[in-house]
Amino acid sequence: MPDANRGLDDGNVIAVMRKLGIAARAAARTLALAPAPQKDAALEAMARAIEAHEAAILAANALDVTDSIARNQLASFVDRLTLNEKRVTGIAQAIREVAAQPDPVGRVLATWKRPNGLEFERVSTPLGVVGVIFESRPNVLADAAALCLKAGNASILRGGSESFRTCVEIAKALRTGLQAAGLPEASIQMVPTADRAAVGAMLAGLDGTIDVLVPRGGKNLVARVQAEARVPVFAHLEGINHVYVHAGASLDMAIPLVLNAKLRRTGVCGAAETLLVDQAVAPSFLKPLVKALLDAGCEVRGDSRTLAVDPHVKPADDTDWTTEYLDAIISVKVVPGIDAALAHIDRYGSHHTDAIVTGDEEAAKRFLNEVDSAIVLHNASTQFADGGEFGFGGEIGIATGRMHARGPVGAEQLCSFKYKVRGQGTVRP
Repeated sequence: MPDANRGLDDGNVIAVMRKLGIAARAAARTLALAPAPQKDAALEAMARAIEAHEAAILAANALDVTDSIARNQLASFVDRLTLNEKRVTGIAQAIREVAAQPDPVGRVLATWKRPNGLEFERVSTPLGVVGVIFESRPNVLADAAALCLKAGNASILRGGSESFRTCVEIAKALRTGLQAAGLPEASIQMVPTADRAAVGAMLAGLDGTIDVLVPRGGKNLVARVQAEARVPVFAHLEGINHVYVHAGASLDMAIPLVLNAKLRRTGVCGAAETLLVDQAVAPSFLKPLVKALLDAGCEVRGDSRTLAVDPHVKPADDTDWTTEYLDAIISVKVVPGIDAALAHIDRYGSHHTDAIVTGDEEAAKRFLNEVDSAIVLHNASTQFADGGEFGFGGEIGIATGRMHARGPVGAEQLCSFKYKVRGQGTVRP
């Protein structure tokens, strides 16, 4: 790929990465104290710069897309990579939505006073330097950079080689915005090489300059980051997401909801991968649900009950229940009831996003309480698994772990906290 490696050997890559880390740490100290209006001015300037650089961004993206098509990448992969005028406008709008959020830094989270007169405050603070490793979606660079900046963090961003040219142009626009607001350019740094040695350097923490890592991509990337990282990780596991059509569901609601959850965009982590249908409604619901999916161009892989309703259904095997297709493919299973649905999701799901379709409020309440996923929905599409849809102005990823951040990681989740304690010459007896 032209200019992606710039002739760097492993030794030079490590040296370049260390410089990024040192510069990011210095920028983080400035950002931690930057007033909210200055950060918001930078974000608005970044949004305007994205719009002004649209032609250059789209030209670079066209080259990236052409290369990916030539390498026979999946259509869903190419879709995640592809930008057009509407999507570039969406990138700028997402940055503005981040700017419009309340400043998450310096919020007083709790206060109390002890009998000895000490006054305590728990106050939100930036994390410091956030490293983001992502794959094909170039908008992730802008989303992550904007959210980190809003939370007073410097960011080091490493995209996949497939989107390298596009990311270079987006990064140029973001730096223009930083300059306009008088913030350090090192507040947002794109790794200037697609060499994999750069990922290894980030996983090692860049000599202690990276405070947290966020992997945004496929199962193999996330697994490597979790296995090798020497700094904390906001895990973003694959989205093996379920839609359960309960006995109390309406077919008129279930069909469009299932189609949207699966097919609105098949390559996003919030896409549904498994449809569970309650046996109580399977005689009347299963065939029309399957037909709607097939008619919409979706491949259906099903259990024995599902195979019986349409000859175009392919048999599902054990691997289908644990597969994130990221394509127009869905696995379908008939379950005896809500207990079986909950058990299936617990066994095969990835704790990402799961939905129930039902008019039975008690069943919905049980599903929402018992499904241990970052996002659980009632009568809503799994494709709402998106920080923008939550009102966060965007997201850096969907965290599926149980520590610190969970679900869409927005600016608020990119903060830690400290305690401020005030006394009057108070000493401990």
